[in-house]
Amino acid sequence: MDTADFFGNRISRLIIGDNPMNGYSYIEDVTPGSEMKAFYTTERILEALFEMERAGFRTMLPLADPRMIRILQEYRASGGRIQFIFQPYMAMDQDESMRLMMSVEPIGIYHQGTTTDNLFESGRPEEIRAMIRRYRQMGIPVGLGTHRPDVIETSEREGWDVDFYVACLQNARLARTSTKGSYVTGETKMKLLFYPEDRAVMLSVLKKISKPVIAYKIFAGGQMFLGKSEEEKRGLIKGAYEEVFSQLKENDAAAIGVFQRDKNEILEDAKLYEEWRAVTCGSSVGCNAR
Repeated sequence: MDTADFFGNRISRLIIGDNPMNGYSYIEDVTPGSEMKAFYTTERILEALFEMERAGFRTMLPLADPRMIRILQEYRASGGRIQFIFQPYMAMDQDESMRLMMSVEPIGIYHQGTTTDNLFESGRPEEIRAMIRRYRQMGIPVGLGTHRPDVIETSEREGWDVDFYVACLQNARLARTSTKGSYVTGETKMKLLFYPEDRAVMLSVLKKISKPVIAYKIFAGGQMFLGKSEEEKRGLIKGAYEEVFSQLKENDAAAIGVFQRDKNEILEDAKLYEEWRAVTCGSSVGCNAR
């Protein structure tokens, strides 16, 4: 898999996120989050991590909740090499959380997206900037997560002290002003619908940004696959790679979620990415040096 420079580390341009591992489903009526969480035992998460390595992935965006940290510690102790860029777990004390995160040697951390948006919508951007300063204590690159294009535009215009952005292609904040994260509220994503037109808006902002970007929800949380055949799904996956990577910079990346219960999505997504690159690398689109 091709790589990008991330502040001196070579990360895979395709990154794995861990929403399914934590039971966060955006297709609750098809695959409830409770089923995802029940499937992803410690053993299966460890299996998935090593399968990522075999498939060519180098990088993961894990949630820094205590359970996941314990699993990642076990993974590291077993020789695991995947790099971690952490999404903080805001339901716990952040000083303790930072200490736990550092135990697995992360290469980055970003201000959690729903928390960013909640504070921004509440007129409290200084609290975002204060937490970013707090994360600086870790001595690793600090990013800003968000679902809102205007948050990134504000950060750039005002010169917020962030090194990179983690940006959702689907604006989950529409009609949800000041909504807290589901890890705090316990609510499911049952009624959360994603709209295709959101994607072009965020991508138009991201391609103007000079700082590194990690785009996520590139498959709309699985919603784009609903009602589609397996062959149609494969075509949609390649189409998403084209849509996203053709507009990102060479050192940008994109994150996907995987649910391993019914098939090896890790391997399938990696193979489809390589098939897509084999076609596009006849030109400059979506290609960079290994």
